[in-house]
Amino acid sequence: MKSSYKTPDRHFPDGASLFQRIYTRLGCEGRPPRFQVEFYPYTNLVLTIRRREETVYVRFSDLMRQCSLPVLEGAAALLLSRIYRRRAPKSLTQPYLEYARSQRTRQRIQRMRRTRVRPAATNPQGLHFDLSQMFDSLNGRFFAGTLERPHLGWSKRGWRRQFGCYDPGPNQILLNRRMDHPFVPHFVVEYVLYHEMLHVKHPTRRSGCSLISHSREFRAEEKLFPEFTRARRFLDRLAR
Repeated sequence: MKSSYKTPDRHFPDGASLFQRIYTRLGCEGRPPRFQVEFYPYTNLVLTIRRREETVYVRFSDLMRQCSLPVLEGAAALLLSRIYRRRAPKSLTQPYLEYARSQRTRQRIQRMRRTRVRPAATNPQGLHFDLSQMFDSLNGRFFAGTLERPHLGWSKRGWRRQFGCYDPGPNQILLNRRMDHPFVPHFVVEYVLYHEMLHVKHPTRRSGCSLISHSREFRAEEKLFPEFTRARRFLDRLAR
């Protein structure tokens, strides 16, 4: 039986000529190198560039296939300014920066990541704490049972300072396995899980030129956790 999977088309029409134009606009010295430019199925909005002798290899996230010419030119200017140490004018880079920071782009990235990033193969049942039971309890107490349960699990390795993370791509919450230990109070693990559940409820959003992960609403709800202060103090000591 033949596989139906097709290798994605990485062709970037006129990519080389686009980079040659931006190379000249930035005032880079010498004859333009040979550019090899392609779209690549990254799992995020990624731009890469590397120079090997007379050839410069460039990859754009294939999320940018439908971008306007000013956005593509801005991305090219940022990359070329990096390796040729030229200051790219803001008027040239701004279209790409606005595209990268837009809420619409972030939503497209999340949709793409849902199809390309698999949740880490982890078990919510740790040696000492069951994240599934804990999630259901917190969901009923603080969210009126309205949050859909994401994939839950413990990190494969212990993290030094980070205690939890929520990745909206694979829709997964991971907690630091260092906390799955009898010396860690139950309310501390609950607080970290509660914090990540708030990220599910309050997704990162754009405000002006900044991305806000912990909004005022987020911080206000976070302090509703009864053991908020004690849990934070314990985590501060654990991070030392």
